[in-house]
Amino acid sequence: MMMQRGAVGSVVLTAVALTAIVGVAVAAPAPDKAASVSHGEVTDNLYMSLGAFEDATSGEDPKVKAMIDRTDIGGVQVVVPWKALEGKKGEYKWSRLDNALKYLQERHKKLFVQVQDRFFDVAMKDANVPQYLKDEGGVAPTVDENPDNPTTHGAIAAQWNKEVRADFQAMLKAMAEKFDGKLAGVNLPETAVEVDTKKDQTKYTSKSYIDAEIDNMRYGKKVFTKTQFIQYINFLPDDEDHKRMKEMFDLARDKKIGIGGPDTLPERKYQMENSYKFLHEYKDALPLVAMAVQEPDINAKDPKTGKPYTRERFTDFAHDYLGARQMFWTTEADWLQKPPA
Repeated sequence: MMMQRGAVGSVVLTAVALTAIVGVAVAAPAPDKAASVSHGEVTDNLYMSLGAFEDATSGEDPKVKAMIDRTDIGGVQVVVPWKALEGKKGEYKWSRLDNALKYLQERHKKLFVQVQDRFFDVAMKDANVPQYLKDEGGVAPTVDENPDNPTTHGAIAAQWNKEVRADFQAMLKAMAEKFDGKLAGVNLPETAVEVDTKKDQTKYTSKSYIDAEIDNMRYGKKVFTKTQFIQYINFLPDDEDHKRMKEMFDLARDKKIGIGGPDTLPERKYQMENSYKFLHEYKDALPLVAMAVQEPDINAKDPKTGKPYTRERFTDFAHDYLGARQMFWTTEADWLQKPPA
């Protein structure tokens, strides 16, 4: 089997792009009949880590601070590691999100939050999760064997462990009690993963991993009733027939869960064979599709031209083919280096 990363090259800021097993291309089944979703114009937002956002708003990064104030930017998606929201078990910290929300609301901008439980190219001891989780053996090693880049290693919270998942869901519940209806959206990160089973001590299996992702997806929607809850989906391990991915898209359709992805890569083979075909088929039955354009994406080559993708190519594909209405852009995107049109 060929292994394929969710994003090309390294990942911007703290966002993660882990490996996934790419399945055999099969046609995505058409979704059951559902009320059609109106796809308005795409709203452009910035994409960055919480730390980078704070550097910008404090004035340490005036270039990005100016981007936040652009008239053509609707808001910011910040990637927030689990550790930033919870210190000791059950003790939650909201001040950094409060500050980010206040800053953006004063400027009539929206805040989207990506809650991060997996980390690329870090040692397990440095995974940005609460210390108690590490002490209790709740972190698993990952490996990225992307043939285009050197093998790297990372870490992921062992969500397939019911105690770990209970802690994560308790944090989501507390977060919803504080921010539901105030945030524009909350999303869980991409589904692509390759746990290093030779070193793993958490009893990982691909089935238990996907079951846990689905359970968290259900739970997030249960507690966030006013803020749009979103699950990023790109690849799934050991899902060659895509039955589990279809299960996730069916759930999203039925429970009105938003779907998105960490990379917008128009007509790239492996994405087209996996989540993109489902996004295309289900786009009129989903409440929201939200896609990111990360730093590696802007350097990727367009299969049609052999040159880097243009802003128009990203946006047209995301809107017309995938049904996206929200896009999150790396601050390295070329059009953000110029004044608004």
